[in-house]
Amino acid sequence: MFSENDLQQIDKQGISLAVIDQQIEYFRNGFPFLRVLKAATIGDGMVRIEEEQLERLVAEFNAQSDQVSLLKFVPASGAATRMFKALFAFKDEGKSDKSTAEFGDRLRDFAFFNDLQKAMTQAGENIETAIAAGEFQKIADFLLSTKGLDYGNLPKGLLKFHRYDTTARTPVEEHLVEGALYANANGKVRLHFTVSPEHRSRFEALIDTAKKQYEEKYGVTYKVSFSEQKPATDTISVNMDNTPFRNADGSLLFRPAGHGALLANLNDQDGDVVFIKNIDNVVPDSLKETTVNYKKALAALLLHYRTQIFEYQAKLEQREVSVSLLNELDAFFRETLCTLPPTTFGEWTGEQKRVYFSQKLDRPVRVCGMVKNVGEPGGGPFWATNPDGTVSLQVVESAQIDLQNPAQKAIFDEATHFNPVDLICSLRGYKGKKFDLMAYRDPMTGFITQKSKDGKDLKAQELPGLWNGSMSNWNTVFVEVPLITFNPVKTVNDLLRKEHQ
Repeated sequence: MFSENDLQQIDKQGISLAVIDQQIEYFRNGFPFLRVLKAATIGDGMVRIEEEQLERLVAEFNAQSDQVSLLKFVPASGAATRMFKALFAFKDEGKSDKSTAEFGDRLRDFAFFNDLQKAMTQAGENIETAIAAGEFQKIADFLLSTKGLDYGNLPKGLLKFHRYDTTARTPVEEHLVEGALYANANGKVRLHFTVSPEHRSRFEALIDTAKKQYEEKYGVTYKVSFSEQKPATDTISVNMDNTPFRNADGSLLFRPAGHGALLANLNDQDGDVVFIKNIDNVVPDSLKETTVNYKKALAALLLHYRTQIFEYQAKLEQREVSVSLLNELDAFFRETLCTLPPTTFGEWTGEQKRVYFSQKLDRPVRVCGMVKNVGEPGGGPFWATNPDGTVSLQVVESAQIDLQNPAQKAIFDEATHFNPVDLICSLRGYKGKKFDLMAYRDPMTGFITQKSKDGKDLKAQELPGLWNGSMSNWNTVFVEVPLITFNPVKTVNDLLRKEHQ
């Protein structure tokens, strides 16, 4: 199937031939659907934090934050191209709709307006004259192309999102501020951004320019690091008959494998508490308080559950494990970590139960924020069956469920919440052990999608999603968080919503 040139290309990509063969096998046989049993709801797989509890948890985290290692992990490689889909159609083909009309009517309300005005002035154009003449295609051209701000080719993290009295901030800068407010340990703030190679230098330049003012404002020191999606996490593409797809020059086609590829980047990091949040989910300072309080509360819960786990692990190290301890562990997993053992559990010996609980305790821990479902796409919270016969909480995407099965579709439709990529994780276990995160994913939870290249149809493959199958075998807690903590920017006009003004 593969020539000598293919083998050299595969080797250069950093992927083993065994992995390639496995990927092609997935194309041939597909991935099995995940069987969901019920949606996780308040009181049945999901925790709700009451107001007085919120204050207590925030205080608990504040008291512990200087004693643990904190990290803010931000996936930031996403391009802004889709943000401007309607504007590109308007610029290139003159296609207008309500969104382009709103863009023109409220142009001055965007945080990037002053930069756009300056760019047009430097090119000998007057933005106010263009507005008065209704020349919005010209304005869109200056916004999106290299003749102006080139926003159509930049990642979201580098765009001006929010306007302040004398300046405007990008999402990167908003994450610097957030880091100072809840990922601050002894005045040290660690942030890690995953970026695309072609834009890394611009991210680094922005951080170098901006961080001093925020260090002075918040009395902190930033340690910012970057990583790029690893070529070895790309997946091979195939034709519709599952034979390797080839580019015009005869080479194999490898494609980025979705956000699940970032598990390798996360695995290179370390921390007792790691905050994971998408680059575009930020708000101006006036609305940050709720986000900051809930980040701290979820982190306090994470540390609380982790302490309980460590205490149980210490007890299981003893030679004699009592029946009462095993019963206590059974209740802890069922009621707190929402993990049910296999149906044969009642027939097991005490030693078999001890081994089972030891293995289930020795896993990474995550607390996942869940917002009420208001029609946004995203993974939902469910009780689901696992390959080892257990039942546990999983963040499940629609593609993982057999929606042609009426019973499974009915359960999927019952979900009241979804995960807006709001995760607090611990990458360290008992006695400071750093987990190898690759060992806790379910490889059978990937995705197959249909794409095209050079006019030819192909099939592409995504790795298990970062917060879906890549964290399938983690100890998991779902917590409801307010909808105001979720403010993504999917289109440029989302920046006109009151949450971003």
